[in-house]
Amino acid sequence: MKFKPILKTKIWGGEKIRNIYRHGSSMAAIGESWDVSGIEGNESEVENGYLSENTLPELVEVYMGDLVGDHVYERYGAEFPVLLKIIDAAADLSVQVHPDDSMAQRLLGCSGKSEMWYVISAEPDAMLAAGFTRETSREELENLIGTSAFGSLLRWHPVRQGDVFMIPAGTVHAIGRGSTVIEIQQPVDITYRLYDYGRLDSDGRPRPLHVDEALQATHYDSWQIEPLRVSPRCGEVIRIADIGDIAVNLMALDHPKEYIVAQIDSFIILTCAEGHVNCVYGDDHLTLVPGESLLIPAEMTDMTLVPTGHVRLLETYIR
Repeated sequence: MKFKPILKTKIWGGEKIRNIYRHGSSMAAIGESWDVSGIEGNESEVENGYLSENTLPELVEVYMGDLVGDHVYERYGAEFPVLLKIIDAAADLSVQVHPDDSMAQRLLGCSGKSEMWYVISAEPDAMLAAGFTRETSREELENLIGTSAFGSLLRWHPVRQGDVFMIPAGTVHAIGRGSTVIEIQQPVDITYRLYDYGRLDSDGRPRPLHVDEALQATHYDSWQIEPLRVSPRCGEVIRIADIGDIAVNLMALDHPKEYIVAQIDSFIILTCAEGHVNCVYGDDHLTLVPGESLLIPAEMTDMTLVPTGHVRLLETYIR
């Protein structure tokens, strides 16, 4: 099943989500498209079929293990354990950090937030920051925030289409302008901003920072983060990220593939990163284009993937 995208205007948002990935929206400066979400207040609604208009949490409550997998339902109950977004950065995002499980549980009673990025497009000068250039300390980071030396402490990476970045909780990071990424994360909407370039919100007020919380959340030894660059052969599936219990694989196709989905006791999210693919199951089918996702219930056994040209798919499930 496909879900209706939840579009979010951001101060740094651009036009790619509207013009390339989400045709027909009248919104401007769309920074995020939440495509698979069970987060309260941002619940995905089914776009197609007889379940249309039902939300993802409603489906989990009704279908339980048949939808998400028995072991997934036993572990998470009605909480859907993945949040998947498309992010389009026309300007630099804030420098930020997310809490780990220990801090989030202690302060907020929830899990932390680790995530990964898959770059689906990048302008020639696009950069992403992930971690530090060296080991640092809370005192040094606090003293450098807002100074000219702050940027040099961050580890900036030139990026290109197909790059993969793993961003563990506690890693200071920022998506720079010119990047469009698929973000797959633990389903927690907690972000602590360290620095935001002095920007003002729509009411003309400085956007809030969360420096004390960010300094507490930061892992000061997170400085050896490098992009993963893989080129799977056609028909090959490669693991590219583990985010807590979440596994993410990259699959390349250039000819039809019988896709067996009954081998794991979990739902699967297929996300198209490149090309076009027709997903055929029984008498029905759905087509995915870049940036679109399909949720496959755990009870489904198989389908046929029919690519048009060269296709790259992300495969997300619970281990």
